[in-house]
This record gives sequence, structure tokens and C-alpha cells, in this order.
Amino acid sequence: MFDVLKTYIERNGQLSNEDIELMKEIFIAKHIPKGEFFLREGEISKYAAFVCKGFLRSYMVDNKGKEHVIQFAPENWWISTRPAGTEDVPSGIFIDAIEDTDALIIDRPGHVRMLENVAAYAKGFQKGIQKRVEAKEKRIVNSLAATAEERYYDFIKTYPGIAQRVPQHMLASYLGIAPETVSRIRRKAALKK
Repeated sequence: MFDVLKTYIERNGQLSNEDIELMKEIFIAKHIPKGEFFLREGEISKYAAFVCKGFLRSYMVDNKGKEHVIQFAPENWWISTRPAGTEDVPSGIFIDAIEDTDALIIDRPGHVRMLENVAAYAKGFQKGIQKRVEAKEKRIVNSLAATAEERYYDFIKTYPGIAQRVPQHMLASYLGIAPETVSRIRRKAALKK
């Protein structure tokens, strides 16, 4: 698993032997079976996870019991409930495994050590934060201004592999539309082919 993370980090710069040793010291390998939780609502979020193999998702449940998917995290994606450095408050979301998942997890002190000591990690983290902010802004604009069909096709274009790996009801939840709407859009697309 460390080779997957090493390759991911090296996209932002070379890692020294010391960097790799620090990474092996700080990151913890964790297996999360399909359907199991990495984090439950109400628990203190202590770790961020880098998905090496498998698929995680974060979601919240509203007061009517309806799930709202916040993020999908397939291979080479990070997932966490809060930015590094925030207070230890109970999580308002769940993170669970859509598929059997092998992840490397890191706590806040480890993350700070990596930022301070591994330039490629720090550069990648900065790029990741920028991408995440851009994706959130785009998602907000789409939810306010785009039709259900436009949101669906934008998702398929942006994340082509994800839609095939998640159940329809989860995709619909992420897009903020009914599962029947996703089904209708897919049927309409199939007829055009």
C-alpha cells in the first residue's frame, strides 16, 4: 500500500529515503470491509484516509432519515471530515466502505509532521485543497442552477469511473435528485445510442 501513496506523493516532487521512512512511521494501514464504517456520526474524527484500493463515501443523514452523499473516494483519493487543525468536535457525518477498502490513515499530528518535513506532501496537500474548493464551488453552482440531467452528465464527464461503481441511489443522493430521475436519464441516454 505504501507504494501507492509514494507514487501519488511523487507526482509533486521527489521523495528522499528519509521522507519514505517518515511516511512509513506516520501512516497506518487499515482494512475497511464493504459496509463497515470508518467513522460514525457523533465520533471524534481523528484520521484522514488515503484510499489505496477500494471505495469510501461520506454522507450525512437528515432529521427525516434521508442520506445525503457528500463525497465519494475511490483509489488515490483522500477523505476526511474536517480540515487539519480544527477542534476535536463530534462528526456530523458518516464515512463507510462501498467496496472492501485498503487505506492508509494519518492523524493530525502526523499530517503536520508530513507538511513540515516532506515538501512533495505539502505541495500535494496545497494542490488538493485548491481542487477541493473548486469542486465544492462547482457543485454548489450546479445544485443551484443546473437541471438534474445537466448535473448527471457533468458528473459523468468529471468522474467517468465513479458512476459505474456506486449504486444508483448513492449517485442520486450525491446529485441531489431522485433515483428514479437517474434511471430516467440513463434510459433516455440508452435510447439515443
